Amino acid sequence: MPLYSISHPHIDIDLRYATADNLTGQPIYQQALAVLHPDALEALRKAATLAAAQGLRLRVYDAYRPVAAQWLLWNVLPDPRYVADPRIGSIHNRGVAVDLTLAAPDGTPLDMGTAFDDMTARSSHGCTDLPVAAQRNRALLLGLMALAGFAHNAHEWWHYNLPDWDAYPALDEALVVLD
Repeated sequence: MPLYSISHPHIDIDLRYATADNLTGQPIYQQALAVLHPDALEALRKAATLAAAQGLRLRVYDAYRPVAAQWLLWNVLPDPRYVADPRIGSIHNRGVAVDLTLAAPDGTPLDMGTAFDDMTARSSHGCTDLPVAAQRNRALLLGLMALAGFAHNAHEWWHYNLPDWDAYPALDEALVVLD
């Protein structure tokens, strides 16, 4: 099954693992290409349309992740609450997970209380030790993504995946189709 590049007028790509601005402190992707399984891409486009109706944009930090990249993350943070064990496989390896945030019309990310990849309890959806505006922004993102058909990760405000992710095979090397 090919994976397709993420494109939509209200989605910006800020692929953090193609830069050093991530938990490893180094780029782990050779190029900044964000791709998803067609089912996840359809749901993400729906979420972007819902966000646009509220005057907002989506900013994607990660999508499909090759197994080699999963190993690099696991070697830095071998904690299954935040990084899936590559021997088991990640939902990202299946092309049905996306890490993202909400952004203002000019592309500026909204305050979510922590940065992307802040692997602490403050990043959980249930954290109330945050400014009220950040809690509202997280709740809004959660609502938009749920309406679009995504499930959330309780430990990471930025992680969403298709609810039946285990029905999709893990892909080590994906065929990519540029949309």
